[in-house]
Amino acid sequence: MSSSAISFKNINKLAIPAIIAGIAEPLISLTDIAIIGNVDTNPIEALAAAGIVGSFLSAIIWIVAQTKTAISSIVSRHLGSNRLHAVKTLIPQAIAFNFLFSLVIYAVTAFFANSIFSAYNAEGLILNYAEDYYQIRAIGYPLTLVTFAIFGVFRGLQNTLWAMKCSLTGALVNVGLDYLLVYGVEDYIPAMHLKGAAIASLIAQAVMLIMALWFFFKKTPFNLKLSFNINPQLNGLLLMAGNLFIRTAALNFAIYLANAYATDYGKNYIAAQSILMNIWLFFAFFIDGYANAGNAIGGKLLGAKDYVSLWELSKKISKYSVLIALILMGICALFYNEIGLIFNKEASVLVLFSSVFWLVLLMQPINAIAFMFDGIFKGLGEAKYLRNLLLVATFLVFTPVLLICDYFGLKLYAIWIAFFAWMLIRSSALVFQFRRKYLKKEI
Repeated sequence: MSSSAISFKNINKLAIPAIIAGIAEPLISLTDIAIIGNVDTNPIEALAAAGIVGSFLSAIIWIVAQTKTAISSIVSRHLGSNRLHAVKTLIPQAIAFNFLFSLVIYAVTAFFANSIFSAYNAEGLILNYAEDYYQIRAIGYPLTLVTFAIFGVFRGLQNTLWAMKCSLTGALVNVGLDYLLVYGVEDYIPAMHLKGAAIASLIAQAVMLIMALWFFFKKTPFNLKLSFNINPQLNGLLLMAGNLFIRTAALNFAIYLANAYATDYGKNYIAAQSILMNIWLFFAFFIDGYANAGNAIGGKLLGAKDYVSLWELSKKISKYSVLIALILMGICALFYNEIGLIFNKEASVLVLFSSVFWLVLLMQPINAIAFMFDGIFKGLGEAKYLRNLLLVATFLVFTPVLLICDYFGLKLYAIWIAFFAWMLIRSSALVFQFRRKYLKKEI
């Protein structure tokens, strides 16, 4: 494979659309947080509820959407070895699996919504708001998970532009409908508060799915004709997805623990934590655009057994990811105090937010390295290593650090110091493993 495959132009041809597509989902949540946090009725409780539900939704979607990454990895490797015909029956089977699994997830979580959010230490009005908001948002599971599976096909085919168009359109629809449905339009549309935000998100997800299906049928060599002869690649895909399920479950256990502790500290703390976490996730998805490029190109290079280019790819994407992280840090440093005001006007919440936000910013270059190598390792099919690393990082690093710091009364600092240590061990271990396993092949 020529070095042009890992040129600045080719990497950014995949990364920039992937960044825009990736930030659409957290942008939907950030829009909800910003608009809900400024409603006239119980803004702190509404913000806290939206933050808790947003974290839980992200957790579930990240876990069950790992088939997207598995699909992307398998399609890109078969593209690199010129054997796309071998996965033509696999794609509809994988999409069908995502759809059926999403129905199960919806049925179980919607029924136990009260118990789920009680486990986050939500109570009273916050719990009522969270349950009402979730019951509507959860309907979108099948829409989102089918869309993500199709996005995995696009990325495997080295195209992130189609997903970008779908995601950007969905985000714009969500922003517009948020204003209309949350605040209402006098004499025309009643103000619907949190429920309005949930309905806006649901409509945006439906728009993204419709667009994704159009690109799938018009632009790819695949179809949705379901064959009952199981594709031999399906077991490998589900095994990889299963390892990534466990990995992502460990990741989201850390996020759950953080939100549960913040809720226990008080409503001002969980409101501030909701803003911090959603900004952190926004940064993660933004930087993840280069991880997606690494995922797509890395799988293709592995399929072609081009280890020299694979090593070059890791170096180039590392530089670009860290640069993006530094730019984001700089922008947020310039508007440090103004950023909190976008999401809430309560002084008690803003003081907590400002006191910890610098720590969230400081960890971004470390996050960039971790996310970038995550993406490359997924493209290489290294799901087992990623699973084991997250289990170690979460249960032997994040959790003990959080418990120790909480014992000393650090509260929000305890949460973000634990996240800092968590990301540091992840990034270090990934760099070490990549050098150990793939640098010797390049040589």
